Amino acid sequence: MTSVGIDVSKGKSTVCILRPYGEVVASPYEIQHTEPELRALVSHIQSIEGEVRIVMEATGAYHLPLLSSFKDAGMFVSVINPLAMKKYASTAIRKGKTDKLDSVRIANYGIDHWFKLADYTLPDELYAQLRLLGRQYAHYITIRIECKLALTDLLDRTMPGIKTLLSGKRSEEPTKDKLSDFVAEYWHFDNITKKSEVQFIHSYCAWAKKKGYHASEPKAKAIYALACNGIPTLPSSAASTKMLTLEAVRVLKEVNKTLETILTQMQALAITLPEYDIVRAMNGVGDVLVPRLIAEIGDVRCFHSGSALIAFAGIDSPSFQSGSFTGTRRKISKRGSSLLRKTGYEVMKCLKTVKPAQDNAVYLYMLKKEAEGKPKKVAKIAALNKFLRIYYARVSEVYAS
Repeated sequence: MTSVGIDVSKGKSTVCILRPYGEVVASPYEIQHTEPELRALVSHIQSIEGEVRIVMEATGAYHLPLLSSFKDAGMFVSVINPLAMKKYASTAIRKGKTDKLDSVRIANYGIDHWFKLADYTLPDELYAQLRLLGRQYAHYITIRIECKLALTDLLDRTMPGIKTLLSGKRSEEPTKDKLSDFVAEYWHFDNITKKSEVQFIHSYCAWAKKKGYHASEPKAKAIYALACNGIPTLPSSAASTKMLTLEAVRVLKEVNKTLETILTQMQALAITLPEYDIVRAMNGVGDVLVPRLIAEIGDVRCFHSGSALIAFAGIDSPSFQSGSFTGTRRKISKRGSSLLRKTGYEVMKCLKTVKPAQDNAVYLYMLKKEAEGKPKKVAKIAALNKFLRIYYARVSEVYAS
C-alpha cells in the first residue's frame, strides 16, 4: 500500500512517495516534464513492491504529460478535484504552502482515501477532440461578443441608431451579418448624406441584391432619414475613424469565420457517434447545439446514473436537513461544467421558442413550473434537469443494445 503524491506545476512536478503510519519511501523531489525524467519516474514507481496508487490534482493541461505516461504504463492514477484537495488541506492547523508540502498532502490524501480512489479512464479520442473544439468554440464566442461591443461603441459615434434599424432575424450562415456588411460599405452617415435620397435608394438596393439581402426601398428611405437627422460625434474626415470602424468589422468577420470552421469540424466528428441521431431528434436541439451538447457531456457511459450527469452539470440541489428542519428552498450547486449549463439553457430557450407538440415531457414540465409561479429562468433550469435525465436514458439505450 504505497501512495505517490504528485504536485503538478507548469513544466515540472514535485513527487512524494509514502506508506501508512508515516513511512517515507521517497522524500519530496522535483522532476521536469521531459521524456527521460518521466521514463525514470515510471521505472522507479514500477520497482516499488506492493500495490501502488498515484494521486494528483487536475490542473488544466499541465498534468496531461504525466497522466498519459502513467496510463501507457498501465498504472493506477487517481485525478482529484482541486476543491476536494483544498478542503482536505484546510483541516491542517499549519497553513504553510510549498510544492514539497503539497506533494506530501496529496500523498497523505491517497492513504486516507485509499479505498475511495477511482482509477482515471482516458476518454475516447473522438470525445476528447469534441470537447477541445467545444471549449475553443466557447472561447471565440466570448471574443465575438467583445468584438460586437467594440463595433457597437464605434457605430454609436459614427452612425447612431443604425444597429436598431438593421437588426433582424439572424442568418443561418454564421459568416453572414447584414449590419457588418452595411457598415463595411457605408461606415459613416456622411457617406450616405452626400448622396441624394434617390441615389442612395438605388445604391442600397443594388448593394442588398449583391450581398443576398432583401432590397427594400422603405428600409433605404428610413436609413437615409436617420442619416440626415443623426448627429455623429466622430468626424468622417479623420483617418482614424474609417480605419477603426472597418477594422472592427474585419475582426468580427474573421471571428465569425473561425466559429463556422470550428462548428463544421465539430459537426463532422459528432455525426459519426452512435448517439448523434438520438440527440438530434430531441426537441430544442438543432444542428448547431447537438455537437456542442455532446462535446460537453462526452461519453454517458462515464456516468453511473442520470443524477450523476445532473451533478456534473452543476444543476443539482443538495439536500439540507437538521433535526426536525428540512430545507425546501434550495439553490443549484453550480459545482460542475458551466459550459454544459449554458448549452443546456440555450436548448431550453430554443424549446420554448419552438413550442413542440403538447406530448413533449420537458416542454410540459417547463410550462408547469411557470404556472406554479416559478421565474422563467428557474423553470428552464428545472426543465433542463428533466431533459438531462431523458438524454441519459436514451443515449444509454443506444450503447446497451
